[in-house]
Amino acid sequence: MKLTEKMSYLQGLLDGLDIDNSTKEGKALVQMADVMNELVAYVEDLQSQVDELTELCDILDQDLGQVEDDIYDEDEDDYDFDDDLDDCDDCFDDDEDFDFDDDELYEITCPSCGDTILIDEGMIEEGSINCPNCNELLEFDCDDLVIDEADSEEAETEEEKKD
Repeated sequence: MKLTEKMSYLQGLLDGLDIDNSTKEGKALVQMADVMNELVAYVEDLQSQVDELTELCDILDQDLGQVEDDIYDEDEDDYDFDDDLDDCDDCFDDDEDFDFDDDELYEITCPSCGDTILIDEGMIEEGSINCPNCNELLEFDCDDLVIDEADSEEAETEEEKKD
């Protein structure tokens, strides 16, 4: 039995009792019946809204599933990144020689927040950057850097060639 049917049955019982509205008990029973009628109507309205939203969610879930199938239909394990690089032959000029492994990265720690940041030589040459975490200005002084033996030998060889 639905809630509205139960309320109708209860209203019929109250009407059949010939409740006297002049007594305190009669007034209370009539008021409670009115409040219950309003609650039943409100609950029925909420239930219809929940049913509509549930149906909409089911439709959206099916649509999202279809989109996922369209986008992710390939297994990630079977994906060949080399094919994408072969398709991108026109992306780079033949004159330019890109070697992504040549860029050395240096690790620095921000003195303010303690965040570890990776920077390359270009950032060091600029002289300063802002910490991406706390926005503190980090300055670099390259004059005090010590060059290791391999680099110093190359520098000496280049100086000898100039002389």
